[in-house]
Amino acid sequence: MALGNQQYESIMRGYEQKQDQSRREAARRREQVYSKVPDYRRLEDSVSALSVSMVKEMLSGSGQTKEDIHASLKELSLRKKKLLTDAGFPEDYLEPIYHCSLCRDTGYVETPYGRKEKCRCFRLQEITLLYEQSNIQNVISKENFSTLSYEYYTGDDRKRFEAAVEICRNFVQNFKQDYHNLFFYGTVGTGKSFLSGCVANELLGEGYSVIYFSASELFDLLARYSFDAKAKESLYGFYQDLYHCDLIIIDDLGTEMTNTFVTSQLFSCLNERHLRQKATIISTNLSLEELRDRYSDRIFSRITSNYTICKLTGPDIRIYKKRMANSPNL
Repeated sequence: MALGNQQYESIMRGYEQKQDQSRREAARRREQVYSKVPDYRRLEDSVSALSVSMVKEMLSGSGQTKEDIHASLKELSLRKKKLLTDAGFPEDYLEPIYHCSLCRDTGYVETPYGRKEKCRCFRLQEITLLYEQSNIQNVISKENFSTLSYEYYTGDDRKRFEAAVEICRNFVQNFKQDYHNLFFYGTVGTGKSFLSGCVANELLGEGYSVIYFSASELFDLLARYSFDAKAKESLYGFYQDLYHCDLIIIDDLGTEMTNTFVTSQLFSCLNERHLRQKATIISTNLSLEELRDRYSDRIFSRITSNYTICKLTGPDIRIYKKRMANSPNL
C-alpha cells in the first residue's frame, strides 16, 4: 500500500499548520517577554551586534579566537536566561516550539548517511491512513487497560489472566529497550484480542507504529501481493510495513484457509521480523498441539522459542456480557 497524492498532501498540510501555529505562539511569547522584561530586548540586540563584531575581529586576525567568541556568547546566553527566570518565565520559554522534536515538524529526518527519510511521526500518520480498514482505532477505544476487569474470571482462569496482564504491562514498559513477542492462545472469548488491544493502545500513545491484522486479512493481502501483478505495486508499502513496523498484531490465527502458501508466508513473516528484532503479537483459539499440526514444525519452533506464551481459559466473556445485557436482573 502507498499513500495517494491527496493523502500525502493532507499530511504535509498538517505539518505546515503546525509550523504556522508554532510561529504565532513564538511571536506571542516574544512580545510578552519584551513587554514585561525590556532589558531582554536590549540584551538580545547586543548579542546580535556582539556576534557580528567578534566574527569580524576573528577574521581580521586581531586576536579573538573561536573559543573567546563562544565563551562570551555563553555568558550572554546565561544572562538572558536569568532575566527570564527572574521575571517568572521558564528559561526555555523562547526556545523554538515543535510538536515533534525529531523532525521539527517537517515530517522528515536526516539519516547518518545524509539522506532524508520519513520521521516516526509521519509514519504514524501514514499507517493510520493506510490501515483504517483494520479497525484498530475502534478496537483500542474499547480494549485498553483502563477498561480492564477481572470480574469475569475465577480460580485458575483468573490467575492465568492476571499473569497475562502483568506480562503485557512489562512488554509495554520495556518495549524500547527489549525485543519480545507475545503469543496468546486458549478458548474462545477469554481476553486474547482484548490484551492485544491493550498493548496496541499503550504503544500507539507512546508514538510507536502498530498495525493490526486479522489472520484472514493478512494472508489475503499477501496473496494479492504475490499473485496479482496489478496490485503488487500498490501493495509494496504494505509489504515493507509488514517487516519494519514496530509492532504487528495477527489476530485469530487459524481462522484463515491454511495451505502451503499460508504456511510459507507465515514463517517468512515471523522469521524476518525476528531477524529485524521487530515485535509481533499473535492470538489464536488453537491449542499448541493444533498449532503444531496445522502449520510446520519450523513455525511451531519459532513461536515456542521466541515468544512469551500466555494461555487464557474460562467462559466466553462476550456471551456472558450478552446474557447479562439481556437479563439485567440476574
